[in-house]
Amino acid sequence: MESNNETLLLREKEIEPSNEVLENVLGKELFIIYQELIKLFTDEFNLVPQWQFYKDGNAWLCKVVFKKKTILWLSIWKDYIKTGFYFTDETGIGVLELGIDNKIKEAFEVAKPIGKLIPLVLDINQQEQIKDLKEVVRYKKGLK
Repeated sequence: MESNNETLLLREKEIEPSNEVLENVLGKELFIIYQELIKLFTDEFNLVPQWQFYKDGNAWLCKVVFKKKTILWLSIWKDYIKTGFYFTDETGIGVLELGIDNKIKEAFEVAKPIGKLIPLVLDINQQEQIKDLKEVVRYKKGLK
C-alpha cells in the first residue's frame, strides 16, 4: 500500500487547509475522495476531523477523533491521502481478522512498532480503497 511518491504537502503554517486549498493541492479526483472520507467520518461514524499545524513534522495534519479518542491521522501527499492508525499488540490481533485486503494485513504484520504502538497505514487514491478504510475505522472506533 506504500506509494513511491513520498512528497508531503500542506507545509506552510500560514495556509490553512480549507476546501479550496485542498482541492488545489489534491486535484479534482483526489479532492472528491477526500470529501467522501470526511463525509464518511462525520456522517457514518460521528467522528470529528481536526486540522492542526504540527511543528515537529512541519505540516498540517488532520486528527480524526471520537470524543477524546484519536481514531486516525490523515495527511495530504502528492497523489494520495495517507491515513494512519495505531494499535497495541493486543488490539492489533483484531486487525488481522478484519475483512480487508490481505496486502494491508501483511504490511501491518511486518510494520515496525513506534514505541508500544504498531502503525497501520493506508494510502488512499482510489474509491475502491474506502471499503477497507471503513472496516478499520469501524474496528478502531469500537475498541475500548
